[in-house]
This record gives sequence, C-alpha cells and structure tokens, in this order.
Amino acid sequence: MATRPGPLTEWPWQWMGGYKYLVLAPVAMHTAHRLATKGWGDFDPAYTFMLPTLLLRMIHNQIWISLSRYQTARRKHLIVDRSLDFEQVDRVLYLAWARAAVIHPFAEHLAYFLLFSISILPPIFMGCGSVLAGVLYITYIDFMNNMGHCNFELMPKWMFQTFPPLKYLIYTPSFHSLHHTQFRTNYSLFMPFYDYIYNTMDSSSDELYERSLKGTEETPDIVHLTHMTSLKSTYHLRIGITSISSKPCNDSVWYMWMLWPVAWLSMVLAWIYGSSAFVVERLKLKKFSMQVWALPRYNFQVMDSSAYGLSWESKSINNLIEKAILDANEKGVKVLSLGLLNQAEQLNGSGELFAKKYPRLRVRLIDGSGLATAVVLNSIPFGTKQVFLCGSNSKVTRATAIALCQRGVQVILNQEKEYGMLKSRVPESRAIYLKFSNDETPQIWIGDSIDDAQGRAPKGTIFIPTSQFPLKKARKDCTYLSNPAMKIPETMQNVHTCENWLPRRVMSAWRIAGILHALEGWEMHECGDDMMTIEKTWSAAIKHGFKPLTKPCSLNSGTDL
Repeated sequence: MATRPGPLTEWPWQWMGGYKYLVLAPVAMHTAHRLATKGWGDFDPAYTFMLPTLLLRMIHNQIWISLSRYQTARRKHLIVDRSLDFEQVDRVLYLAWARAAVIHPFAEHLAYFLLFSISILPPIFMGCGSVLAGVLYITYIDFMNNMGHCNFELMPKWMFQTFPPLKYLIYTPSFHSLHHTQFRTNYSLFMPFYDYIYNTMDSSSDELYERSLKGTEETPDIVHLTHMTSLKSTYHLRIGITSISSKPCNDSVWYMWMLWPVAWLSMVLAWIYGSSAFVVERLKLKKFSMQVWALPRYNFQVMDSSAYGLSWESKSINNLIEKAILDANEKGVKVLSLGLLNQAEQLNGSGELFAKKYPRLRVRLIDGSGLATAVVLNSIPFGTKQVFLCGSNSKVTRATAIALCQRGVQVILNQEKEYGMLKSRVPESRAIYLKFSNDETPQIWIGDSIDDAQGRAPKGTIFIPTSQFPLKKARKDCTYLSNPAMKIPETMQNVHTCENWLPRRVMSAWRIAGILHALEGWEMHECGDDMMTIEKTWSAAIKHGFKPLTKPCSLNSGTDL
C-alpha cells in the first residue's frame, strides 16, 4: 500500500466514518419534499428508486459476501487459501475476496462508473431511458462482479458440456482468480473471449477450475461449538457484516434497530429449518486447523429451556449438540470444546450426558472449566485475604471458591443454601476459610450472579465474573474485569473477527482450553465433574503463547479492565 497516495485516492466523505451514508440525505429529502408538495402526480422514478436501488445493491453484495465467507470456512470449493487479518478489514472499502481485502480508490470508482455508464447514458440523452432497464443492468454487473470474486467455484460443469461455446462467453471464479494471483493473465472481465484471442489466458485455468469444482473436505483438528446469543448477534458472525463482526459485539449501536426485522426473520427460519450446526470460522495455529461451528439457536432459547424446565426444547437443543459431536467424531476431529450455554449444567451436565452416552468417543469433549478457573484465580489482586462469592451455580465458580479456600483465602457467602453446598465440597481441613455472613462485604467480588447485586458492593469493589457472559457496568466507582479470557498468540492465522463481546485477538478461556488439549495431546474428557488441573492448564496456556488479558490489579483502582 502506498505511503503517499495520489489525488482522489480517498473518498471525499471518508472522514465521516460510519455516518458517510448521510451523503444520501439530500436525495431523500428532495424526493420527500416533491411528494409532499406536488403529490404522486409529479412522480420522478429516477429520484424515487435511487435509495431502494442502493439498498438492493447492498443486500445483493452482502449475500455474496456471506456466501463467500461461509464457503471459505467450509473450504471445500475454496480457490485461493490465504489468511485475512484485522488490518486488512480496517483498510477495506470493498471486499473483493474472502481471502483478502483490496482498496478501490475514489478515482478508480469514477472510472468504473464512466465505463459502465456507456450503456445507460445514451438512452437517457435520447429521451428513451428506462429505470427498470438501468436497475437490471446494474444488478447484472454486480452479479457477475461478485461471482468472479467470491473465491469459491460454483459454475457447474454440465453448463459447459451442454453448450461448449459458453466457456468463451462467461468467466468462472477460478478463471478470474488467476488474474489476481498471476497478474499478467486472464485480463477479461466477465467474458474470456479476448484472452483466448490475444493468448493471455493462463494455461492452468482449466486445471484450476476442475480442482476447485471437485473440492476437498478438510478435517479440522479442533472444533469449538457455540451458538448465537442475542437476535442481533446474527450480524456478528463471521459470515455476517464485516464492519460489525470485526469489533466487539454491541447491540446498542444506533443502526442495529433497523436490522431487527431481518434478525427476527433469521431466528424464525433457524428455528424451523435449522437441523444441524454450520461452519462459521476457520483458524490455524501451528500445524492445527480449527473451525467454529454454530448451532441455529439463540442464547435465550437455550437459557429458557434449561432454567424453566422446558423439556421439549432442552431435548431439541441437546439433539443438535449430540449431532454435532457425532459428526465431529466421524470426521476425525481430535477435540470439541463446548462454548457458551452448550455446556450448561442444567442442560447436559457440562457435556457429561454425551460422554456417558457414547463411552467410545474418539473426539475429546472439553468444557474448559480448568483454564477458566485458572484465569479467574490469576485475576484476583495479589495479597487478597477475603473475597465475596456472589452466586455459586456454575462449575467454574465452585472450583474457584474451593481453590481459594485451599490457598488460605477466606470466601464469604450470604446465601445459606450455597454455603451448605460448598461446605460439603471443601476439604475439611480448609472449611475454616468458608464463611457465611450477611454483614461482611469485601472489595473483591467473584461469581456468576453479580449483575443484580452490584448495588450492595462497597465503593472501589473489583468485580470478577466467572460466567461466559459480560457484566453490566452499573457502577462508575468500581472496577469491572472481563469474563475469563486470554490474548491469543500472534502466530494464530485468519483472525479477523471478535469473539462475541471480547476485544480483538482475545478468546474465551473455554475455547482456548480445547486448543490446549489438542496442542498438548491430552486424552481425557473435561466434562461433568471432571476438570483439568488448574496449574497444568495455566502453564500450558502460557507455554503456547496465550497471555493474560489483564494483570492482577490493586484495590481501589476504579478502572475497567
């Protein structure tokens, strides 16, 4: 990329950032004013259909981008396999490849506009222009351009066998990919006819087409099984909208409400037709390939089914999880980690249901509780003598409390039922460090039920969640730590989306635990009551380049970490 770009490289409204679409406001206002003052009798289709046409183009392009990203994650018909990172995503103005981002300067877009206007402007100047013809023409250009840059082969062979001259009249994605990789071949846009005439066709075009069309099935070493969270999280998937998925999930963004109808419709379709997990992301670390599979269910569906005893819905969700596990086992996947509520104890006992049902599983099932507990323990400030346990319903919270008692840190609870349950698990010699009290509230709070109790915390409290979901930041005089997570190694490739609400290049501890199992070659399941040794998983994470997201802070810091 040039350090000193020439004139007309940047778009005139680039400085406006996400508000650049306001440049369309004058057109919208003009159209609304004409309709308000002169009515439909003075109907101007050129103005009226301008915004709908732009919206149609956006939807058309987004469909191709989502298809391209999905096929890239599946990898079966992938043409060019190259990594994409956040730097490329940030620079992109137009995403031409799923493998890489390229920038079209403003001057180049002007040239394209003039070039493709040759077929539209003459009829307009002659007084016989057609809005419909113009829209169809632009749609065709977009279709051909997106198809040529989608990075997966989709043109069926029977088309060329049925009508052989077609290979000279229409290009394929693999044909055009050689223009971007070899640079001096396959110049023709849409129609290869001229490359054949002038002998600029790449000699490997046919071979690449055959190979890409046939495709290859990739068997990942590691699979992370997750699900969508809120309705709007659909856009935050890698196959969704780039500008949203490359940043931490934020449902409060002003324009998200406009997408709500589409999100609601996608939920209904997923609930009706979603019968299996689908691939949404593909990463690589060292020699290990990783995929993220998403279940067509949302956070509230899983939570309600487990919390309110909806047996029919719980069975349906567990069937989806079970199907994904068996599919991974059949494909030869080494490790499958259960993310978010896929491992809810009320739902399937942190995966124990499947480990017991299929005792001969080759794939290792991981709930990640060992590393998550280690991250929480290493987030507690040095020298802490007391912590307040707010909610002990999860496996990680209980393990953290027990580990603190074994280390001589007093754990205070104000719920008698939780106190009794934990006391039966803490070694008798360390039970003295577990205390029931309604009066004492230390400045270190840990647990999975902190949200509703924040008002009782003293000023300067440090909140350390043990849940996979972030805390609601309701206090400005307290410190909020992230849910258990770590920074990933720089050597991890193809990372260009954020994991839910976590920052860039940060992964949840539950997901990292599955990666560590594969890297270390551990053979045990980590589900149900079984949990990897806390110190062992922490040491392995540090050894393989994962870093703490935050260093243990001091009391009264009053910052968000």
